[in-house]
Amino acid sequence: MFGSTSYANRAAAYARVGTETSIEAASPHKLILMLYDGALLALRSASVAMEKQDIPAKGMAISKAIEIITNGLKVSLDLNAGGELAERLDALYEYMGDRLLYANLHNNQAALDEVSGLLASLREAWQGIADQVSPS
Repeated sequence: MFGSTSYANRAAAYARVGTETSIEAASPHKLILMLYDGALLALRSASVAMEKQDIPAKGMAISKAIEIITNGLKVSLDLNAGGELAERLDALYEYMGDRLLYANLHNNQAALDEVSGLLASLREAWQGIADQVSPS
């Protein structure tokens, strides 16, 4: 009855349900942390793929990081309410996307490391304000 579905497929489905449940239950603050974590994980995967000269995997991982930065972190900014800080983050996310495109096209580990460092710093700062953010 269960033979046609591999263990890996069942585990992946379980992980998706767990992730979806985590997202639905997360506060807006936690969702941003999850986006940072996802982008950082994608960049680590890209770095490993780059070292192994696995071009398709590198491209997919970098594309995933760009997607998270552009369609997750960047679109979550409220440029009207956020003022100068939101504008600067918007420009920084744009810069990160450009650097990741460069890293992908030129197999440039330094560009990957640069963006990883920027994201890690932002994630740390965002985590640092967790106590100041009321759950919503």
